[in-house]
Amino acid sequence: MRIVLVGPPASGKGTQAKIFVERLGVPQVSTGDMLRAAKKAGTELGVEAAKYMSAGKLVPDEVVIGLVRERLHEEDASKGFILDGFPRTEVQADALDALLSSIDKPLDAVVQIDVPRDLLVERAVLRRTDKRTGQIYHLKYNPPPPDAELDHRADDQEDQVNQRLNDYETMTSALLPYYEKKGLLRRIDGVGKLDEVTERIADALEKSAS
Repeated sequence: MRIVLVGPPASGKGTQAKIFVERLGVPQVSTGDMLRAAKKAGTELGVEAAKYMSAGKLVPDEVVIGLVRERLHEEDASKGFILDGFPRTEVQADALDALLSSIDKPLDAVVQIDVPRDLLVERAVLRRTDKRTGQIYHLKYNPPPPDAELDHRADDQEDQVNQRLNDYETMTSALLPYYEKKGLLRRIDGVGKLDEVTERIADALEKSAS
């Protein structure tokens, strides 16, 4: 299957992407990973992307689309893929549609994981990392042991979390209606146990494939 996985920070999107990579036997195509890999490899697109990344600027859509095009032509993506982190805007979605049409690999579904904002904030703000082990805990749902040396990441501070959520909502405000009009959008309740959310996504994908 060819899927776009969409979800706000702390929605569990990354965890679910890894689960469905295993279930479907397709790669997770993350634009963040691709940008870092291209920069390290020093490819033509990587050098171009690095100029913007080093200056703290957004990498232009045409560069990202070029990286996505290269990635989707790799052998492991021939049977499908899970796009993670792209597209984020209607302009990017149009460019992705044109790319997928040119290689005759249209999307099967766009899965949006819905979680109420107050719960997203709680999930992120109460996360802590043990400095010694790198293990991530949650003060409410997965408390650390008494001897843990806890670190509260800067991007898990409440003001930063709210800013990231605001940015996400602004970016995706046109994206979700775009895919809804195409009949590709599947909205999933992201509240509940991990395996419950996984099965909701699986059910939605099964219906999309039938």
